[in-house]
Order: sequence, then structure tokens, then C-alpha cells
Amino acid sequence: MDAISRVRTQGMTRTSAAMDSPAEAPQGGESRISLWKRASFECTHAAVSILLYGLSLKGLYRFGQLFGTVEWLINYKRRRRFHAALTRVCSDKPTGAQRRRETREFFRRNRCDRLFYLILDQIPRAKAETLFSISNEALLDQAVQRGRGVYVALSHHGPHHVAAMLMSLRGHKVAGVRDRREGGIRRYVQARFDRLYPEFGRMRVLFSDSYPRDIYRCFREGFVLGSAMDVSRLRRSNQKAEEVTIFGEKRHFLSGPLRVAVRCGAPVLQAFITPGDAFTYRLEIVESLIDPDTVDDEDAAVARAMQTYAANVERNLRAAPALMTRL
Repeated sequence: MDAISRVRTQGMTRTSAAMDSPAEAPQGGESRISLWKRASFECTHAAVSILLYGLSLKGLYRFGQLFGTVEWLINYKRRRRFHAALTRVCSDKPTGAQRRRETREFFRRNRCDRLFYLILDQIPRAKAETLFSISNEALLDQAVQRGRGVYVALSHHGPHHVAAMLMSLRGHKVAGVRDRREGGIRRYVQARFDRLYPEFGRMRVLFSDSYPRDIYRCFREGFVLGSAMDVSRLRRSNQKAEEVTIFGEKRHFLSGPLRVAVRCGAPVLQAFITPGDAFTYRLEIVESLIDPDTVDDEDAAVARAMQTYAANVERNLRAAPALMTRL
């Protein structure tokens, strides 16, 4: 196993301890999963697990596609929301056939991602590792080799949680930034994953409204930290943001973690998470946005990186609009 991009058990054990430290505790506390919701998650997990054992992984994938197709046929409101988002993304007005094809693929992909995420703890580790790949991995390894952490700029498109768990399973030191109000199903699945693979400890989870010192600590300890910068709105007036042009509109995207990365000397990469057939997933490293060793003017470097980031997001979504998760 490549020593550059992997960590040993001791390192991940330290990660688990850090997760429980006061500095990483949620501000104001995170809402607990109610007993009713936990019971419903357990029932759903059991039902999907039975399907997995009865149908096999490939059969479950085909079931997910069928389920998604049924959802596409009956969920008119969500279909209409996707149509509106598709019109904003496409450079030309989509034809009826394109709209139906992309909308159906959106529903099918979304359902398959949820099924896989829910039963990931039921898949043998050796099998799960074969389902995940990283394109342009040499660029990631070179960045990790510097020992100052790596910031991976993601977008709000694609199954981040699936990729993060698979990267953790392969031994990467992974950290992510998420909204404190995230749904209970993700916290439930993460808890099951932690119990199944205790030797890796927890993935480090930071909150978007927490103090930046946690991000500094991640880079200092050599983590690969990922977050999405293409927010729909700024939650607080003091959040660092840059104005970019995307889909012909002026938008403000978050630049706080990127600036922290530059100050910590952590390379900044951009990546997308792409699902494939039969529950396969690929982390596509697009390019290096910032090499901190060559930065003379932080503001100018961040402004250039953010516009490049926006252009890549626009190009990626126009090529594969079914990857949209925010409508």
C-alpha cells in the first residue's frame, strides 16, 4: 500500500480521539436522532440488506434503477424542479427528449446512491474497495506527500458522503465540512460504519458554522479536507466569499477554507465525484487550483482559483446535468 496516500491505524485512532475533543464538539450541540427516526432507519436498513442478499449487488443496482424510474413517473413536483434547474444549466434550451432522459437519469442515480450509502456497511471491505477509483491520483499523492494537508474543492453535485466513506475505507485521512442541520440518515449510517471499521476511527467531520481553527488543525495533521464552495447563499455576513460568473450569473462562492489552505501551505485541488454503473464511484481530480509555494498575492491567487473553479463546475454540469443534487 502506497505510504504517501495511506495512513496507519495509529493515525486514524488519533483522528477518533480528536473528534471527541472539545474543540471539535458542535457549537450548541447537534440534534439527536429521535427514537422514531432511528427505528425507521433500522427497518429500512434491514429491508435493503435483505434485498442485497437476495438480489446480489448488481441485482440491487437494477432494483434501484427501477425504483428511481417509478419515482420519476410519479413525483411530478420534483420532476418540475429538475426541469427548471436543467434549463438554467444548459446553454441551449433542452429538447423534450433530452429533458426526459436527464430527468430520468437524475432520479435513477439519486435512488441508487442512497441505496448504496445505506448498505455500505453490509458490503465486504475488499469488495467495497474495488468499487472506488481516483482519476489523476498521482496529483493527489504528490500533494499529500508535502505533508501539509490537501484541500479538495468540491461542488454540491455528486454523492460526497459515499466517496468520503470509501476513501476512509482505503486508508486516506479524510475530513469534510457539512451543515449542522444535515439529515439524520447520514449520521445514522456514519455511526454504523464507525462500528464496523473501528480500526480506522471516524472520518473527521467539521461544521460550516464552526471556528476555522478546526480547519487549520486538519491541514497541520495532513488530512485531505473537502468541502463545496458553490453555496446558494451566504449564511453569515462575515463568511469569506468571492464573486464569480457561472451560467451567465454573478454569484458569491465561499473562499474561507481555500484561504486557510493557502496560509497553511496546503495544495488546493478541484475534484468531482462521478457515479458509474453497478455502484461504482470515481473521484475525478480535475486540476491543481493553487500551489501555495508559488503564491505571492493571496487575494489575486484566490480570485483566479475561484473563477477557474466556477468554470469547471459549469463545464462539468453541462456535460452531466443528472449529477445535480441542489435544485
